[in-house]
Amino acid sequence: MQDQEQNPDLPVIPGKRYFTIGEVSVLCAVKPHVLRYWEQEFPQLSPLKRRGNRRYYQRHDVLVIRQIRALLYDEGFTIIGARQRLSGQEQKDDKSQSRQLVQQMIAELNELLKAFKD
Repeated sequence: MQDQEQNPDLPVIPGKRYFTIGEVSVLCAVKPHVLRYWEQEFPQLSPLKRRGNRRYYQRHDVLVIRQIRALLYDEGFTIIGARQRLSGQEQKDDKSQSRQLVQQMIAELNELLKAFKD
């Protein structure tokens, strides 16, 4: 999965439980209509839908979106190729996702530490 260190242009994911499509758009540098399209193309992406079909993404959804973005934009995969790559990586995802979460937490803790020092 794409690490924060590999793409420092993307902001740190806040410690919230749910994110709106607008927030995810900013966190992943992808427009909302692209996120809606990716939901149709990638079965791994399934945000909660509530009142009026509003989408609420969880942290793991944001991580998957960042991975899709990296495959498509940085590595040059097609939609089909990225889908195949993701489905082939599902077994590896647990370890990789855990690593990503630990790195994210470290980044968040470093930000808190910096804030306390200031």
